[in-house]
Amino acid sequence: MNEQEEWLNLVDEHDQVIGQITREDAWAKRQPVRVINAFLVNSRGELWIPRRTASKWMFPGCLDMSVGGHVERGEDYLSAFKRETLEELNLDVDALDWREIAPLSPLKTNLSAFMRVYEITTDSTPDFNPADFSEASWLTPAELPTRINAGEPAKGDLAELVRRCYP
Repeated sequence: MNEQEEWLNLVDEHDQVIGQITREDAWAKRQPVRVINAFLVNSRGELWIPRRTASKWMFPGCLDMSVGGHVERGEDYLSAFKRETLEELNLDVDALDWREIAPLSPLKTNLSAFMRVYEITTDSTPDFNPADFSEASWLTPAELPTRINAGEPAKGDLAELVRRCYP
């Protein structure tokens, strides 16, 4: 299945599932869907920030969250977090120190979707999937917005998530 054929849960203003929609239609029609995002944080308080591959359908070559993805049809947030972390970083969250740090709504923020944000604590650099990311850096929460403000291309919600989760 390619990215355009991915089926997602369509949700109402209370984040309750009311149907299904393709990923392509959800973004084209700006329909509310669910996503997860996560940050790897090391003992120095730095965030592991990867760069998306140039072949990505959305935000190619941009800085990204450590982990991110859509909650697929029939899936819940936690299952999506576990799946995406394994797919993108080859990490099993059940063997890691992690926590949910924020449930967020697009109705109360400038964010693109309903989301849950997680934090994984580790000093290890992950063996990331080269189909998802081309490189990565450990950056402080203050360094990241400085790079974005200086013109570094970044995924749409990245700066806002860092501002909200790591003030």
